[in-house]
Amino acid sequence: MKRSLILLMLLVSISLSAQDLAVKTNLLYDATATVNLGVEVGLSPKWTLDLSGNYNGWTFNENKKWKHWMAQPEARYWFCERFNGHFLGAHLLGGQYNVGGIDLPFGIYEGLKTHRYEGWYVGGGLVYGYQWLLGKRWSIEAALGLGYVRASYDRYDCPHCGEWKGDGKKNYLGVTKAAVSLIYVIK
Repeated sequence: MKRSLILLMLLVSISLSAQDLAVKTNLLYDATATVNLGVEVGLSPKWTLDLSGNYNGWTFNENKKWKHWMAQPEARYWFCERFNGHFLGAHLLGGQYNVGGIDLPFGIYEGLKTHRYEGWYVGGGLVYGYQWLLGKRWSIEAALGLGYVRASYDRYDCPHCGEWKGDGKKNYLGVTKAAVSLIYVIK
């Protein structure tokens, strides 16, 4: 085990020394007051590893909550060259949430209006994206992922009171990633 870990660290350090590195922010998350940061590392001419995370710890007016954190690693295969053009990826995701008092449009999750949900989630999916070069170091990327999420939650009567009303699990199949990211490539 110890030898395997040392070998893995050596291989990663050798590959990182000659590869590109990019930092990014997802502008869609920024629009929801969610602090986020991503780092993408070139592994080979056509493969990269994207590691992103986000955090929203705010309570809004009238005790509306959209608190959460999430980590989302993703392996990407680039059709042309890394950091340029079309790519396919596979991602995992996981995190925790505390949401309530939110009135989402189109009747989506109507229970959020009158209840607070607190729990965790894990999942994964497949991603398609495209990255446009804006300059030598700047790019913009659009990506959409579809997949599965398993969530576990405790439900409370309202955002303020906190009277416990039960627990449950939810399976979700649908969009697991939506991104329009501003990227800076470090050589």
